[in-house]
Amino acid sequence: MNFLHYFHPQPILFKLGPLTFHWYGLIIAGGLFFAFLISNYFAKRLKKNDDDIYSLTIWLIIGGIIGARLYDFLIVEFSYFIKHPLDIFKIWQGGLAIHGAIIGGFLSLLIWCKIKNQKLFDWLDLITVSLPLGQAIGRFGNYFNQELFGGPTNLPWGIPIDIEHRPLQYLTSSYFHPAFLYESIMNLFLFLFLFFLMKKNKLPIGAITAIYFIGYGLIRFIMEFIRIDETTIIFGCRLPQLVSCLMFISGWIFLCLLLIKNKKNKTTSL
Repeated sequence: MNFLHYFHPQPILFKLGPLTFHWYGLIIAGGLFFAFLISNYFAKRLKKNDDDIYSLTIWLIIGGIIGARLYDFLIVEFSYFIKHPLDIFKIWQGGLAIHGAIIGGFLSLLIWCKIKNQKLFDWLDLITVSLPLGQAIGRFGNYFNQELFGGPTNLPWGIPIDIEHRPLQYLTSSYFHPAFLYESIMNLFLFLFLFFLMKKNKLPIGAITAIYFIGYGLIRFIMEFIRIDETTIIFGCRLPQLVSCLMFISGWIFLCLLLIKNKKNKTTSL
Protein backbone atom coordinates (compact mmCIF):
# COMPACT_ATOMS: atom_id res chain seq x y z
CA MET A 1 0.00 0.00 0.00
CA ASN A 2 2.93 2.36 0.64
CA PHE A 3 3.72 2.08 -3.05
CA LEU A 4 0.51 3.96 -3.85
CA HIS A 5 1.47 6.67 -1.39
CA TYR A 6 4.79 7.45 -3.06
CA PHE A 7 4.20 6.52 -6.71
CA HIS A 8 3.12 9.42 -8.91
CA PRO A 9 0.81 8.13 -11.70
CA GLN A 10 0.98 9.64 -15.17
CA PRO A 11 -1.59 9.04 -17.95
CA ILE A 12 0.88 8.46 -20.82
CA LEU A 13 2.48 5.03 -21.18
CA PHE A 14 4.85 5.97 -24.02
CA LYS A 15 5.04 7.89 -27.29
CA LEU A 16 5.95 6.48 -30.69
CA GLY A 17 6.39 9.25 -33.22
CA PRO A 18 3.04 11.06 -33.56
CA LEU A 19 1.26 8.31 -31.59
CA THR A 20 0.63 8.55 -27.87
CA PHE A 21 -0.26 5.43 -25.89
CA HIS A 22 -2.18 5.92 -22.65
CA TRP A 23 -2.35 3.68 -19.59
CA TYR A 24 -6.12 4.12 -19.53
CA GLY A 25 -6.62 2.50 -22.92
CA LEU A 26 -4.23 -0.35 -22.18
CA ILE A 27 -5.85 -1.15 -18.83
CA ILE A 28 -9.41 -0.97 -20.20
CA ALA A 29 -8.33 -3.32 -23.01
CA GLY A 30 -6.82 -5.64 -20.41
CA GLY A 31 -10.04 -5.65 -18.41
CA LEU A 32 -12.05 -6.50 -21.52
CA PHE A 33 -9.60 -9.26 -22.44
CA PHE A 34 -9.75 -11.03 -19.08
CA ALA A 35 -13.53 -10.60 -18.90
CA PHE A 36 -13.72 -12.26 -22.33
CA LEU A 37 -11.57 -15.18 -21.15
CA ILE A 38 -13.92 -15.87 -18.24
CA SER A 39 -17.09 -15.60 -20.31
CA ASN A 40 -15.51 -17.72 -23.03
CA TYR A 41 -14.62 -20.36 -20.43
CA PHE A 42 -18.25 -20.76 -19.36
CA ALA A 43 -19.51 -20.49 -22.95
CA LYS A 44 -17.27 -23.41 -23.92
CA ARG A 45 -18.63 -25.44 -21.01
CA LEU A 46 -22.13 -24.84 -22.36
CA LYS A 47 -20.94 -25.76 -25.87
CA LYS A 48 -21.70 -22.37 -27.40
CA ASN A 49 -20.69 -21.80 -31.02
CA ASP A 50 -17.32 -20.04 -31.44
CA ASP A 51 -18.63 -17.71 -34.15
CA ASP A 52 -21.47 -16.62 -31.88
CA ILE A 53 -19.07 -16.00 -28.99
CA TYR A 54 -16.72 -13.79 -31.03
CA SER A 55 -19.56 -12.01 -32.82
CA LEU A 56 -21.33 -11.16 -29.55
CA THR A 57 -18.05 -10.02 -27.97
CA ILE A 58 -17.54 -7.42 -30.71
CA TRP A 59 -21.13 -6.21 -30.36
CA LEU A 60 -20.77 -5.90 -26.57
CA ILE A 61 -17.48 -3.99 -26.75
CA ILE A 62 -18.81 -1.50 -29.29
CA GLY A 63 -22.18 -1.12 -27.57
CA GLY A 64 -20.59 -0.85 -24.13
CA ILE A 65 -18.15 1.87 -25.15
CA ILE A 66 -20.80 3.87 -27.00
CA GLY A 67 -23.21 3.53 -24.06
CA ALA A 68 -20.52 4.49 -21.53
CA ARG A 69 -19.55 7.60 -23.47
CA LEU A 70 -23.10 8.73 -24.25
CA TYR A 71 -24.09 8.35 -20.59
CA ASP A 72 -21.10 10.43 -19.53
CA PHE A 73 -21.89 13.02 -22.22
CA LEU A 74 -25.66 13.32 -21.71
CA ILE A 75 -25.94 12.83 -17.96
CA VAL A 76 -22.66 13.24 -16.12
CA GLU A 77 -20.68 15.96 -17.91
CA PHE A 78 -23.15 17.52 -20.36
CA SER A 79 -22.16 21.11 -19.59
CA TYR A 80 -18.48 20.36 -20.25
CA PHE A 81 -19.00 18.53 -23.53
CA ILE A 82 -21.33 21.22 -24.87
CA LYS A 83 -18.42 23.64 -24.54
CA HIS A 84 -15.83 21.12 -25.79
CA PRO A 85 -17.72 18.86 -28.27
CA LEU A 86 -14.60 17.36 -29.85
CA ASP A 87 -13.54 15.98 -26.47
CA ILE A 88 -16.38 13.47 -26.75
CA PHE A 89 -14.07 11.35 -28.92
CA LYS A 90 -11.12 11.52 -26.50
CA ILE A 91 -12.03 8.41 -24.54
CA TRP A 92 -8.39 7.89 -23.49
CA GLN A 93 -8.90 10.84 -21.12
CA GLY A 94 -11.50 8.84 -19.20
CA GLY A 95 -15.20 9.46 -18.98
CA LEU A 96 -16.54 5.96 -19.63
CA ALA A 97 -19.45 5.61 -17.20
CA ILE A 98 -20.05 2.02 -16.08
CA HIS A 99 -23.81 2.51 -15.79
CA GLY A 100 -23.85 3.61 -19.44
CA ALA A 101 -21.66 0.65 -20.40
CA ILE A 102 -24.15 -1.74 -18.78
CA ILE A 103 -27.07 -0.14 -20.60
CA GLY A 104 -25.21 -0.04 -23.92
CA GLY A 105 -24.04 -3.63 -23.54
CA PHE A 106 -27.52 -4.87 -22.67
CA LEU A 107 -29.07 -3.10 -25.66
CA SER A 108 -26.35 -4.59 -27.88
CA LEU A 109 -27.15 -8.04 -26.51
CA LEU A 110 -30.87 -7.56 -27.21
CA ILE A 111 -30.22 -6.48 -30.80
CA TRP A 112 -27.69 -9.27 -31.36
CA CYS A 113 -30.10 -11.92 -30.02
CA LYS A 114 -32.83 -10.58 -32.31
CA ILE A 115 -30.59 -10.65 -35.38
CA LYS A 116 -29.09 -14.06 -34.57
CA ASN A 117 -32.40 -15.54 -33.42
CA GLN A 118 -30.92 -16.39 -30.02
CA LYS A 119 -32.57 -16.53 -26.60
CA LEU A 120 -31.55 -13.66 -24.34
CA PHE A 121 -31.36 -15.78 -21.18
CA ASP A 122 -29.00 -18.25 -22.88
CA TRP A 123 -26.32 -15.55 -22.91
CA LEU A 124 -27.15 -13.13 -20.09
CA ASP A 125 -25.33 -14.86 -17.22
CA LEU A 126 -22.37 -15.78 -19.43
CA ILE A 127 -21.71 -12.09 -19.98
CA THR A 128 -22.54 -10.82 -16.51
CA VAL A 129 -20.34 -13.23 -14.56
CA SER A 130 -17.18 -11.60 -15.92
CA LEU A 131 -18.32 -7.97 -15.69
CA PRO A 132 -16.98 -7.23 -12.18
CA LEU A 133 -13.58 -8.68 -13.13
CA GLY A 134 -13.35 -6.30 -16.08
CA GLN A 135 -14.41 -3.45 -13.80
CA ALA A 136 -11.88 -4.41 -11.11
CA ILE A 137 -9.05 -4.22 -13.65
CA GLY A 138 -10.42 -1.20 -15.51
CA ARG A 139 -10.54 0.96 -12.38
CA PHE A 140 -6.74 1.18 -12.44
CA GLY A 141 -7.09 3.19 -15.64
CA ASN A 142 -8.80 5.85 -13.50
CA TYR A 143 -5.80 5.76 -11.18
CA PHE A 144 -3.35 6.67 -13.93
CA ASN A 145 -5.68 9.43 -15.13
CA GLN A 146 -5.96 10.73 -11.54
CA GLU A 147 -9.72 10.95 -11.90
CA LEU A 148 -11.34 8.69 -9.34
CA PHE A 149 -10.38 9.53 -5.78
CA GLY A 150 -11.99 10.35 -2.47
CA GLY A 151 -11.44 13.10 0.07
CA PRO A 152 -8.12 14.04 1.68
CA THR A 153 -6.50 11.49 3.98
CA ASN A 154 -3.34 10.98 6.03
CA LEU A 155 -3.57 7.19 5.77
CA PRO A 156 -0.42 5.46 4.46
CA TRP A 157 -2.23 4.32 1.32
CA GLY A 158 -3.43 7.81 0.38
CA ILE A 159 -2.55 8.65 -3.23
CA PRO A 160 -0.94 11.86 -4.53
CA ILE A 161 -3.08 13.93 -6.91
CA ASP A 162 -1.68 16.71 -9.10
CA ILE A 163 -3.03 20.13 -8.21
CA GLU A 164 -4.78 20.54 -11.59
CA HIS A 165 -6.89 17.43 -10.86
CA ARG A 166 -7.98 18.45 -7.37
CA PRO A 167 -11.31 20.16 -6.66
CA LEU A 168 -10.86 23.81 -5.71
CA GLN A 169 -11.73 23.21 -2.06
CA TYR A 170 -8.86 20.71 -1.73
CA LEU A 171 -6.03 22.66 -3.36
CA THR A 172 -3.98 22.58 -0.16
CA SER A 173 -4.35 18.80 0.28
CA SER A 174 -1.80 16.40 -1.20
CA TYR A 175 -3.06 12.87 -0.51
CA PHE A 176 -6.51 11.43 -1.15
CA HIS A 177 -8.43 8.21 -0.62
CA PRO A 178 -7.80 5.76 -3.50
CA ALA A 179 -11.49 5.32 -4.30
CA PHE A 180 -10.56 3.44 -7.46
CA LEU A 181 -8.78 0.80 -5.36
CA TYR A 182 -11.64 0.39 -2.87
CA GLU A 183 -14.08 -0.22 -5.71
CA SER A 184 -11.64 -2.49 -7.54
CA ILE A 185 -11.24 -4.74 -4.50
CA MET A 186 -14.99 -4.95 -3.91
CA ASN A 187 -15.57 -5.73 -7.59
CA LEU A 188 -12.96 -8.50 -7.41
CA PHE A 189 -14.76 -10.11 -4.45
CA LEU A 190 -18.06 -9.82 -6.32
CA PHE A 191 -16.49 -11.53 -9.34
CA LEU A 192 -15.13 -14.41 -7.22
CA PHE A 193 -18.57 -14.89 -5.66
CA LEU A 194 -20.32 -14.92 -9.06
CA PHE A 195 -17.66 -17.23 -10.50
CA PHE A 196 -18.23 -19.69 -7.64
CA LEU A 197 -22.02 -19.60 -8.12
CA MET A 198 -21.72 -19.96 -11.88
CA LYS A 199 -19.44 -22.97 -11.54
CA LYS A 200 -21.79 -24.65 -9.05
CA ASN A 201 -24.58 -24.19 -11.60
CA LYS A 202 -27.40 -24.63 -9.06
CA LEU A 203 -29.22 -21.33 -9.57
CA PRO A 204 -31.93 -20.66 -12.17
CA ILE A 205 -30.82 -18.95 -15.39
CA GLY A 206 -30.68 -15.21 -14.89
CA ALA A 207 -29.83 -15.39 -11.17
CA ILE A 208 -26.16 -14.49 -11.75
CA THR A 209 -27.26 -11.31 -13.52
CA ALA A 210 -29.68 -10.46 -10.70
CA ILE A 211 -26.97 -10.98 -8.07
CA TYR A 212 -24.56 -8.82 -10.06
CA PHE A 213 -27.12 -6.01 -10.10
CA ILE A 214 -27.59 -6.38 -6.33
CA GLY A 215 -23.86 -6.57 -5.65
CA TYR A 216 -22.65 -3.80 -7.90
CA GLY A 217 -25.61 -1.60 -7.01
CA LEU A 218 -24.55 -1.85 -3.36
CA ILE A 219 -20.85 -1.33 -4.15
CA ARG A 220 -21.43 1.79 -6.21
CA PHE A 221 -23.93 3.18 -3.69
CA ILE A 222 -21.25 2.93 -0.98
CA MET A 223 -18.56 4.36 -3.23
CA GLU A 224 -20.55 7.52 -3.92
CA PHE A 225 -20.11 8.48 -0.26
CA ILE A 226 -16.35 8.42 -0.80
CA ARG A 227 -15.97 9.92 -4.28
CA ILE A 228 -15.67 13.69 -4.59
CA ASP A 229 -15.82 14.09 -8.38
CA GLU A 230 -18.55 16.34 -9.73
CA THR A 231 -21.79 14.74 -10.87
CA THR A 232 -25.46 15.55 -11.29
CA ILE A 233 -27.33 16.03 -8.00
CA ILE A 234 -31.01 15.05 -7.80
CA PHE A 235 -33.04 15.48 -4.59
CA GLY A 236 -29.78 16.04 -2.72
CA CYS A 237 -28.30 12.73 -3.90
CA ARG A 238 -25.60 11.98 -6.42
CA LEU A 239 -27.11 10.62 -9.65
CA PRO A 240 -24.94 7.45 -9.72
CA GLN A 241 -26.21 6.71 -6.22
CA LEU A 242 -29.83 6.86 -7.38
CA VAL A 243 -29.05 4.69 -10.41
CA SER A 244 -27.29 2.23 -8.11
CA CYS A 245 -30.36 2.09 -5.85
CA LEU A 246 -32.44 1.27 -8.90
CA MET A 247 -29.98 -1.49 -9.86
CA PHE A 248 -30.07 -2.92 -6.33
CA ILE A 249 -33.88 -2.95 -6.09
CA SER A 250 -34.31 -4.28 -9.66
CA GLY A 251 -31.80 -7.04 -8.93
CA TRP A 252 -33.72 -8.18 -5.84
CA ILE A 253 -37.07 -8.12 -7.64
CA PHE A 254 -35.61 -10.05 -10.58
CA LEU A 255 -33.96 -12.63 -8.30
CA CYS A 256 -37.14 -13.17 -6.26
CA LEU A 257 -39.19 -13.67 -9.42
CA LEU A 258 -36.66 -16.18 -10.76
CA LEU A 259 -36.59 -18.15 -7.51
CA ILE A 260 -40.40 -18.19 -7.26
CA LYS A 261 -40.71 -19.37 -10.85
CA ASN A 262 -38.04 -22.03 -10.30
CA LYS A 263 -39.80 -23.29 -7.15
CA LYS A 264 -43.12 -23.51 -8.99
CA ASN A 265 -41.50 -25.46 -11.83
CA LYS A 266 -39.99 -27.94 -9.37
CA THR A 267 -43.35 -28.36 -7.56
CA THR A 268 -45.15 -28.95 -10.84
CA SER A 269 -42.65 -31.59 -11.94
CA LEU A 270 -43.14 -33.62 -8.74
